[in-house]
Amino acid sequence: MGVEAHATNERVTGRKWTVRLDPVGRGRADVRVSCSRPACAAQVLPSAAAGRTAAIAHLKAHLRAGPAPRPSVYCACRAEECHTHIRPAGPRERPMPWRCGGAVVLAVVTDREGRWWQVMECCSRCAAAHPTAKVVATAPAAEAQSRSDGPGADASAPAALAPTFSAVGPHFSHSANAPGAAVPQQASVPRSDARSDPRAASRSAPRSARPTRRRPPRGRIAQRLVPHDLRPVALRDELTELGELFRAYQARTEPDLELLADLHARKAEAFHAWAEVTADTGLRLDAQRAEQAAATARLQHLHRIGQAPDGEGPAVARLLTAPAQWNHARAVLAHVAENTPLPGAEARLLVVMVTLRTAQSGVGNLVGQDIKGLPLQEPQHLVEQLVESGWLGISGTAEELIASRPENPTRITVPSLTPDEDDPGPFTFGRKLRPKLSGWAQRVVGEKKLRKGKTEADVRLLALALATGSDGEGRLGPGGEGIGLDVLSSWCTVDPGDLPQLVDRLTALDWLAEADVTDTHLIGRLTERVLPLGCPLT
Repeated sequence: MGVEAHATNERVTGRKWTVRLDPVGRGRADVRVSCSRPACAAQVLPSAAAGRTAAIAHLKAHLRAGPAPRPSVYCACRAEECHTHIRPAGPRERPMPWRCGGAVVLAVVTDREGRWWQVMECCSRCAAAHPTAKVVATAPAAEAQSRSDGPGADASAPAALAPTFSAVGPHFSHSANAPGAAVPQQASVPRSDARSDPRAASRSAPRSARPTRRRPPRGRIAQRLVPHDLRPVALRDELTELGELFRAYQARTEPDLELLADLHARKAEAFHAWAEVTADTGLRLDAQRAEQAAATARLQHLHRIGQAPDGEGPAVARLLTAPAQWNHARAVLAHVAENTPLPGAEARLLVVMVTLRTAQSGVGNLVGQDIKGLPLQEPQHLVEQLVESGWLGISGTAEELIASRPENPTRITVPSLTPDEDDPGPFTFGRKLRPKLSGWAQRVVGEKKLRKGKTEADVRLLALALATGSDGEGRLGPGGEGIGLDVLSSWCTVDPGDLPQLVDRLTALDWLAEADVTDTHLIGRLTERVLPLGCPLT
């Protein structure tokens, strides 16, 4: 009899598993469907619609093949400590967690975007607390009654008169004084006996009045609860400690990128180990994201302290410091190459400078020195041609623009760059970055030796192309393999046969070193003198 009672009272936590839909990679249309159950292998589908269909079909197959909900299990939300079921608080109320209660059900919970579906064996009250939960099966009440009444119960008793919970204690993981919970009857102790024997008074107190043993609060990291039964224990302790360290870092008043990089690296290692233990694809993806975050934070830290990424020397103090800025500079040059309204190197060089002055809103200011500082043979005539083509608008005449001074600049507009409701414009950078890009271009085309050497517009266009077409060490082209001659000749608006002459000019002005013009590519590297003007390829 004692053995049977022990088997009846032994309960386990309800089942729970998740089917997820994740992108395979940035910029790709295919998706990955994964299931947290160890026996299920991930699938890759060509589109989100196909992946969603496969995920739902996989979930339904589990529901059809799996057993019905068990009436004697603990609510699966007990493992989450009901943190996701907080009752909304009124103006003078504190938010209170839902109590577990009711029949055990098998519920399917999903997010509103249709990216994951979670099946859990929980109580009906916790299922109702989920706004997106759908109950697919309910544990039979007769079985729950027979378990609570024991082997000696009268099988002919009406089911409606059977108690919902066992007389021994709460049936699910709700507190002992929850509505509907039966409190065991205790023999009362006379008051005199209670005074004389405190232990007797303690034994006579109701179960609900006795101090309950609570599990220590579990750790939380990256919006995930660390299971209290996670093994090995060292992994559980590491995840808990990392969660506390991340929260402490967020409370800092000053950032420490080196510390942040170390935390992300530890998180990546811990999440990889967690994924191996639980076979959870989501954890594995989180570990990969943590590795990327660690690398980014470490690179930012090295840039801040002026060291090279490999730690072997000082980094280049570049005028544009971030990869996003380098990509925006290349985007401006590519846009100008496709949208210059007039032929010739001089027109393209002027369009580059005007585009950077008006890139954010299509409106900007120019003074005469901005135009006269460029190697243009007839600047006034060139401005008039841009105005006649409709690409440029100025307040006044071209002559007044050339004569304007900093205290009285000329207002200019470029209609093709002016955003509206239907077209936000060709560029995505913000208002603060525009002057940085404009200043960078002015530093390149007005570099001291280029200016003193009286180089023409095509040479300065080539300098812009090489500054944005080299890697971090100044080597030309991706991986130092060089830049195609057709690309350079099209950008500089010269014949390919004239490029060697331009390369010789830049080599003589200490812009290029080890330059070699082959039949198809220009190979070489920027000199250390001009590396700060470069926008490395990433």
